[in-house]
Amino acid sequence: MAPINSDHRRDVAIDIVKPVNFTGGLDFSALTYTVSKKKEVEGQWLSQEVDLLHRISGYAPKGFVTAVMGPSGAGKSTFLDAVAGRIASGSLMGRVSLDGMVMNPSLIKRTSAYVMQEDRLFPMLTVYETLMFAADFRLGSISTDDKKQRVEKLIEQLGLSSARNTYIGDEGTRGVSGGERRRVSIGVDIIHGPSLLFLDEPTSGLDSTSAYSVIEKVHDIARSGSTVILTIHQPSSRILLLLDHLIVLARGHLMYQGSPKDVTGYLRKIGRKVPVGENSIEYLIDVIQEYDQSEIGVEALAEFARTGVKPPKLVEGDVSFVSAAVATPTPARTQPRGNGGVEDFDHSLRSPHNAASRSWSASGVVQTMMFTPPRPRNEYQSKVNNPMSSSPYANSSEILPSTPTPHSSDYTVNENDYLTPGVLDAYSVDHGPKFANSFLPETWTLIRRNFKNIRRTPELFLSRLLVLTFMGFMMATMFPNPPNSLQGITNRLSFFIFTACVFFFSSNDAVPAFIQERFIFVRETSFNAYRASSYTTAGLITYLPFLALQAIVYALITWWALTLRGSFLYFFIVLYVSLLTTNSFVVFVSSVVPNYILGYAAVIAFTALFFLFCGFFLNSGEIPSYWTWMNKISTMTYPYEGLLMNQYQTNDVFGKNVDGTLVTGQGILASLNINSDIGSNKKWENVAIMLGWAVFYRVLFYLVLRFASKNQRT
Repeated sequence: MAPINSDHRRDVAIDIVKPVNFTGGLDFSALTYTVSKKKEVEGQWLSQEVDLLHRISGYAPKGFVTAVMGPSGAGKSTFLDAVAGRIASGSLMGRVSLDGMVMNPSLIKRTSAYVMQEDRLFPMLTVYETLMFAADFRLGSISTDDKKQRVEKLIEQLGLSSARNTYIGDEGTRGVSGGERRRVSIGVDIIHGPSLLFLDEPTSGLDSTSAYSVIEKVHDIARSGSTVILTIHQPSSRILLLLDHLIVLARGHLMYQGSPKDVTGYLRKIGRKVPVGENSIEYLIDVIQEYDQSEIGVEALAEFARTGVKPPKLVEGDVSFVSAAVATPTPARTQPRGNGGVEDFDHSLRSPHNAASRSWSASGVVQTMMFTPPRPRNEYQSKVNNPMSSSPYANSSEILPSTPTPHSSDYTVNENDYLTPGVLDAYSVDHGPKFANSFLPETWTLIRRNFKNIRRTPELFLSRLLVLTFMGFMMATMFPNPPNSLQGITNRLSFFIFTACVFFFSSNDAVPAFIQERFIFVRETSFNAYRASSYTTAGLITYLPFLALQAIVYALITWWALTLRGSFLYFFIVLYVSLLTTNSFVVFVSSVVPNYILGYAAVIAFTALFFLFCGFFLNSGEIPSYWTWMNKISTMTYPYEGLLMNQYQTNDVFGKNVDGTLVTGQGILASLNINSDIGSNKKWENVAIMLGWAVFYRVLFYLVLRFASKNQRT
């Protein structure tokens, strides 16, 4: 089915009618997500608009687990991203409301949590520490004792007491089990008691027992008053008993919505009987795939879900039907409503919105949009009013209570407004602070976590320290006490350029550091755990003492061994700032590359360029004019020249030329085209320039984090 033409969409207006008997939960209307795809037609690549989601309307009741299911390519994850505000502004059309109030992506982030399919956690933190840091990020307004009590309670409720002090672990470190790791991931995201909880394939990769345990805990969370929506693939019969509400998608269309127990009746209405002993939901998906593989297509089932128009039957061996075939509508039961409207369909297909129609016009054809709920009004209403009434966990301890939903007075949206095609953030709402903590507490928490990780995984910094210590020892033994001769000058020049290079290379192992953390950063910042600026600042502060240690060790080993002159303090500062600049550059590169292989390739390429144009092979005066800019941006230029100026900014004699003329320090600098008079501050200008480059790369790193590292569809 071809997507609605964009020109037609501009003429479409969807009347969003407030729910009458739907008292709580998530309500979504006419969600449409269109992307442009390239398609080869007769040897030419043409751009075609494709609807990944096509006018999906429905609801997810509060206090229940809503499962999104469907065959492969149905749009389950896309739908979850749409209602979770994880699709970029301008790409999604429709409306999402929570408890009858319009939500924008920013507000959804503040009141919800999203558990990704992959468990992105720090492997060397324990279960307790992981949840405690999550509490520090998301519960800024309460005391530390209250946070600890909340974490302890959550550990008990998630069944993690036996793993409380166990490391999360990874491929190289033994830690918690897969099911426990998944429950920790859920705990991290529900520590603040979100009103909305989204989970993408929470049972993926788990055995049946672990999968059931995870969904059981999610079921408890829903019963505590949260609205839970999850995608799931082939749930077991035990898990099906924990699913309260079902949304079935195919090809981006809504196929079915309602209680899992009503699937059999739904299939009966389209003329299909569930075979004896077969699961009704699995059979429904089989039927959907049969229609998808026929000439009729799934659009016929989508039409039935919207309007009750019965789809044509599939005849074995005959797929010559057309999807526009006219079928007899399902008999409807009508009764007057207070507003003069009617309710359509029997109780198994009645909308929680009293089947309020959405009228819209496209190409002159008026169609009626209705929700397709399955739950009888009296059953649904009683469970919404008291979600714990039918729960087997009614007498158990409650999971952490959900965050209160904003009052309707916080919104200025008129319920009679039409939503013309646009984005979900058409309405902005002031709902308190965006982050739970201010900048400084966030930064301090991140610093504490960084140091804890470094203390338990010291290999990264110890390896750099050992490399620089070994290289310093090599230089001290290769060029001990250089003589005042041309050879002595050459030895010192070689030492200075080698030092500039080795300090650049020593930071290359920082490439995978952020790449490994990037997924954790994206998960945590997707729902405002902390600011990108806090993360950038904390990372910088964490590096500072370790970089200082590396610089001072190298300086102490080489300074006296090579009988260097000038200021030892300046020598140390140049080495320190050089490490800082290089580290900032490498961290920036790691933020823009997709993997560490490309990161290493990029860093090595820039290292070669910076080395070539730093002034060692050709001094700055001999570099061709069209390449002089490379000399200015090379991060090796300034430490190399700074070390030379510290050593040779003097009229002392360091040797004799072949003709017998004396070679002074100033003469060496002049021959290298380094203009630095005795007493000038140019060597400190080089330090300032290096600091400027360090700040520049850190700012670029922040900008990438802030605007380009978002787990969001475009």
